[in-house]
Amino acid sequence: MTSQIMIRRPDDWHVHLRDGDMLNMVANFTARQFARAIVMPNLTPPVVTVAAAAAYRDRIMAALPQGADFTPLMVCYLTDGADTEEIARGYEQGVFAACKLYPAHATTNSAHGVTDIRKLTTVLETMQRIGMPLLIHGEVTDRDVDIFDREAVFIERTLAPLVRDYPALKIVLEHITTAEAVDFVKASGPQIGATITPQHMIINRNAIFDGGIRPHAYCLPVAKREQHRLAVRKAAVSGSPKFFLGTDSAPHAIGRKENSCGCAGIFNAPYAMESYTQVFDEEGALDRLEAFASENGPNFYGLPLNEGKVTLTRQDVVVPDVITEGDISVVPFHAGETVRWTFADA
Repeated sequence: MTSQIMIRRPDDWHVHLRDGDMLNMVANFTARQFARAIVMPNLTPPVVTVAAAAAYRDRIMAALPQGADFTPLMVCYLTDGADTEEIARGYEQGVFAACKLYPAHATTNSAHGVTDIRKLTTVLETMQRIGMPLLIHGEVTDRDVDIFDREAVFIERTLAPLVRDYPALKIVLEHITTAEAVDFVKASGPQIGATITPQHMIINRNAIFDGGIRPHAYCLPVAKREQHRLAVRKAAVSGSPKFFLGTDSAPHAIGRKENSCGCAGIFNAPYAMESYTQVFDEEGALDRLEAFASENGPNFYGLPLNEGKVTLTRQDVVVPDVITEGDISVVPFHAGETVRWTFADA
């Protein structure tokens, strides 16, 4: 039995670092494990300009310990009135790494999201031309579509035509949760990739209703049936370069999760690599972890691989029930459970 592995330092290709006091609390959990992270732009107000992205990047770096070796990769939040010239300028200047498509009202702070993808024709044509990736929260928001079907319906109605109409556009389907998403990504060309979270490989939708409503197991897209969990898990450990690590770590203070209309999001950053390693270990695929965590993402984005190394050791660690700093308390993924691996810089 393997007791220790060393891999190239990984990256997180989808994370929510929030802002203000929450940013100051959570940023170092991501920076401790990952060399780079694609930082989601769904702040209030959203990040839609080069200046806003640069300022947010500065706030992230200020929230980290002095000398932290971490690079936040900033993203432009797409709206119906997105400024094509501003987006292109931000990408050419190296401020924007990608654009993010949130269908309006699909998730936290997505009220400014896109109501009709046809309004982005000029933006998408420009992104395709300059090689700028499009990151997609792949769900429809129609009231008549069951919440457990929203990803599959989005793929049929929106993503398939998008890929057809923009064949050279680089697209990442974020935090996939269904067998339909796995199949679509696998069947598409090399310009289509997908991120996979730890929670969507570990829990199915029963976790949300285990003996009562479990708000800390609620995220968007919601966890699906067991058959979908297994499909996503199989994709992650398959060795395919089209799938890569994206935690979608999304912290909310306890009071915002445990109320009559709790927020969506799972805070998995403190034990992210431990979660992923445990899954790959259980699947007998530890030899494929480095590609998934450290190589597939940079290769898709056209970025260099990290030079540093990290070590993961088979050692039981009890995850705390709550993580608190100042007046903020957040429940982490695996709260009160034991994870079987521990992470350390090499």
